[in-house]
Amino acid sequence: MDDAVRRNRAAWETAAGKYVREHDDLLREAREGTSLNPSEIELLRPLLRAAPAVVHLQSGHGLDDVALVAAGARTVIGVDYSAVTTGAAHRRAAALGLACRYVVAELPGAPLSDGCAELVYTGKGALIWMRDLAAWARDVARLLRPAGHLFVYEAHPAAALWSWDADEPRIRADRSYFGDCFVNDTFPGNGAVEFQWTLGEIVNVVLAAGLELLHLAEHPDPFWRPGGITAAAWSGRLPNAFSLLARRPPEPAD
Repeated sequence: MDDAVRRNRAAWETAAGKYVREHDDLLREAREGTSLNPSEIELLRPLLRAAPAVVHLQSGHGLDDVALVAAGARTVIGVDYSAVTTGAAHRRAAALGLACRYVVAELPGAPLSDGCAELVYTGKGALIWMRDLAAWARDVARLLRPAGHLFVYEAHPAAALWSWDADEPRIRADRSYFGDCFVNDTFPGNGAVEFQWTLGEIVNVVLAAGLELLHLAEHPDPFWRPGGITAAAWSGRLPNAFSLLARRPPEPAD
């Protein structure tokens, strides 16, 4: 683990205390609703009908894992490098009696067997923590069984440029769409460094890993809105999220 990743992990271990403190609220949220948004549900519904084994890379607080099981997933394995986060997610899944388990590990290089997943789910603030996106895509392809799917619902790479001004959206002078990285100034903060990838780079590493692109769409709504903020950049004029669905090709018929 290099210094940047080590600092990011330390920042997340500190920030993830929130998920421990808010256990009761998150447990109630998991019981009463779903963290999957309508765009996700529309794309995932036909895949979840088959009751797939799911691997959730960078699983975070685990509410998406609860939602995936509720929507039809047979099992979910969450992988995250924060021990605090995975511990909180495990406690919640155990309280709900769900078929979810968690692994603490740096990514890419998930310590899981080849072909263990019929669906790899990730996003909502995941790819920005990947130092080597090509290696991440190859790891996804390794985890998938033939004809298995990768699903990503993620912040649009351009969204980091939008200011959160209420009157009109502006481009932040301190960031570039083609930059390598920048210091995160929202959650988790604490000096964490976000790595930047253009939409073209994301698509190309998925294709280079041998996956077939089935769907790519851009969305005006962000996947996360911090409380107390209403930004003009979220009014429907600008891209704030994207969804991607890809498939590992099936094995050729004899």
